[in-house]
Amino acid sequence: MIAQEAIDLSPPAPREAVSRPRSSEIPDDKAMLRAAVELTRDIAVARPGIYWPDMLVSAAVGYAALAGAILVGNVWAAVALGLVSALALYRALLFIHELTHIHRDALPGFRFTWNLLVGIPMLIPSLMYEGVHTIHHARTRYGTVEDPEYLPLALMKPWSLPVFALTAILLPIALLIRSAVLVPLGAVIPPLRKLVWERASALAINPQFARRPPEGNFARMVFWQELGCSVWAIAVLAASYAYGWRPLLIALCVVSLTAFLNQVRTLVAHLWENDGDAMTVTAQYLDSVNVPPPAKFSELWAPVGLRYHALHHLLPSMPYHSLAEAHRRLAAQFGSGSTYSKANYPGLMPLLGRLAKSTMGAR
Repeated sequence: MIAQEAIDLSPPAPREAVSRPRSSEIPDDKAMLRAAVELTRDIAVARPGIYWPDMLVSAAVGYAALAGAILVGNVWAAVALGLVSALALYRALLFIHELTHIHRDALPGFRFTWNLLVGIPMLIPSLMYEGVHTIHHARTRYGTVEDPEYLPLALMKPWSLPVFALTAILLPIALLIRSAVLVPLGAVIPPLRKLVWERASALAINPQFARRPPEGNFARMVFWQELGCSVWAIAVLAASYAYGWRPLLIALCVVSLTAFLNQVRTLVAHLWENDGDAMTVTAQYLDSVNVPPPAKFSELWAPVGLRYHALHHLLPSMPYHSLAEAHRRLAAQFGSGSTYSKANYPGLMPLLGRLAKSTMGAR
């Protein structure tokens, strides 16, 4: 999530070499890369009839359940509705990932509507991902110190993992302070505006990442999104002061759960084993994770196609609704024991266990 500069997540010195090749030394499997493109050309177009209903229904269910959690009198009913709200809003929020990859003209109005209904109300507008996530996919930057979305977590100390996950719970409060206080103050204090943009305006986990100033059309989009978030945040605080803090506190709890779910998903999106060198596309694929069927519940904790995160690194522009079919075709083409199969894992808990063991020095 937002760069966590107060936490020392810097990696230790590189470990001794192991029997398998270093990530940076894995050559490209050209047959796999070629097949990934050739076998999926016919399903590479974003379908509005899937994107729009999915996003709109997810947002509607999330807000309706949140309203129910606020209004219902029974504690357990409120908890159940809060859980439904968190899961639905989590799915709606993760369309921000699609916004960074789909062609600008593919879904007219989708970016604006998503920001209006999801991004601004949750204080995570698309500006926090656009211009950031594409760096993570850059051929020479993935897994390096320049990657905003990469930390060698598998090479760090064991306590880094719970700290990494639990800090996400504070994200909603941080976002509220950012939009209601820091952004308005930054409008009149240029050094503060520069600091907020560089260090608190990206969904990044690398504390060394600093954003470059926005330019052109993107700068204009940033202005309007920041204005919308600030107006909304100030209005929410004013309404809470006037009418009571209970609705805001419940909403913060729901968004905290959403942020925690995303942080746990982030923990298993990659193996996090690269020590900073540039990697081939195949090495990036093998450092990433697919959790395909028959894995249970992966669509809940890794929705909107993110259960196929390794495949996404092979085909970044493939729309989320086509990833399952793309996976079926490639799995059938190459079978077990292939390079393609090596990025497929059985579920969340085995991945978390692998990561935890790695931090304790077990390979």
